[in-house]
Amino acid sequence: MSEISTKPYLIRALHEWCTDNGYTPHIAVTVDERVVVPREHVTNGEIVLNVGRLATHKLQLGNEFIEFQARFGGVARQISVPMDAVTAIYARETGHGMAFEAGPPALSDAGVAPDSPVVDDAATVEPQENVSAIRPQLSAVPAGDAPAVDGKPDDTDPAPPGGPDRGRPKLTIIK
Repeated sequence: MSEISTKPYLIRALHEWCTDNGYTPHIAVTVDERVVVPREHVTNGEIVLNVGRLATHKLQLGNEFIEFQARFGGVARQISVPMDAVTAIYARETGHGMAFEAGPPALSDAGVAPDSPVVDDAATVEPQENVSAIRPQLSAVPAGDAPAVDGKPDDTDPAPPGGPDRGRPKLTIIK
């Protein structure tokens, strides 16, 4: 029997921490053919989803998938995200959270990674600037040696509570 990854446990813990503190948890997701999200909200193969209790219905944070229902433009959609596609979870209001290495892209029937994501249904979407702004700051580091990464807010985001120096998520890469 193989060992279960710590990633789903960390995601559930940070989701609970966000909720307990009145913050809105968001996940950054690398989209491939296994990820079921509204295609029109995917930018550069990535999407940021609000996974707060008020934005989701029937939220399931399992060991293999994050699944829920949400409304996009007033239309209820089903979302399904494999755990290995989640690249970060953070509190929207403070930017505190954690980043993860994305799993290897799934191969298509032809044995190659897809050029365009196949997506279908889902929750509240956060503007894609969040993923793009976080991505250049992330780098793979061995677990245990993972430093916090301080980001700077850009001009498109309102200043977070606590002042402008508390901008983007302070993220730690977990393998």
